Amino acid sequence: MTKAGPTPYPIRCFRCLRLLLHLVWIGIGTFIFYPLIGEKRRAFLKQRWSHQILKILSVHLETLPTDAPHGSLIVANHISWLDIFAVYALRPVAFISKAEIRQWPFFGWLAKQNDTVFLRRGSRGHARIVNAEIDALLNTGMDVAIFPEGTTTDGTHMLGFHAALLQPAIETGRPVLPLAISYHDADGRVSLAPSFAGDTTLAQCFSAILAKRSLTVLLIPAPVIDSTKLHRRELAKVAHTAIAIKLGFLSSNNPPEKLPGPQSG
Repeated sequence: MTKAGPTPYPIRCFRCLRLLLHLVWIGIGTFIFYPLIGEKRRAFLKQRWSHQILKILSVHLETLPTDAPHGSLIVANHISWLDIFAVYALRPVAFISKAEIRQWPFFGWLAKQNDTVFLRRGSRGHARIVNAEIDALLNTGMDVAIFPEGTTTDGTHMLGFHAALLQPAIETGRPVLPLAISYHDADGRVSLAPSFAGDTTLAQCFSAILAKRSLTVLLIPAPVIDSTKLHRRELAKVAHTAIAIKLGFLSSNNPPEKLPGPQSG
């Protein structure tokens, strides 16, 4: 049996048109409905809209159940901008994002309306303010998601975690949910198409995703971690190891003595 080739260009164009119309609808819905409805309804819309984005791009979401309670700090590896919609589709969360995104046309406004907390990198004073915002969200029972690698990879390895980003879980005593993210082709092999790492531009990444007839994103939760008994460096190490094991980068019988940096703080 011959392998299916790339997506025909008419289908790619159709996907682009559908995605554009869907984003317009999300913008209208956010502007009109968000001020009129409660948090639960907004969470429902956020989850539904994200499922639709994945469907339009022929990205199938597969996951496993988790007993993590609401108000958990979700810690995940980072591969692509698609990660955001995959996690939204799993659980409506508030994301921690770099401050530059807030200045992006449309998407910066949309992120702000969906509870995104913007972090100005390199500023310890601002980090304390952001941690206070995360504390408040966790204490209201909202899940907060972070990518503690601080950047993306191509999915074939992991970078070290910035331990300081896990401090709010310790301060609030909220549990930490490690979440492993990976992308796969139709034959089950790891796909590099969604990778938004290195010198890859957003246009190149988007084009590579469109070229795939279908993709599967796996969201595999690890056991919840009790944050009250660990220093943030220890918490970063435990979370990193849990995700690396789920991704098959480490054996559960032989975790590393030391994980790659950064873990400062």
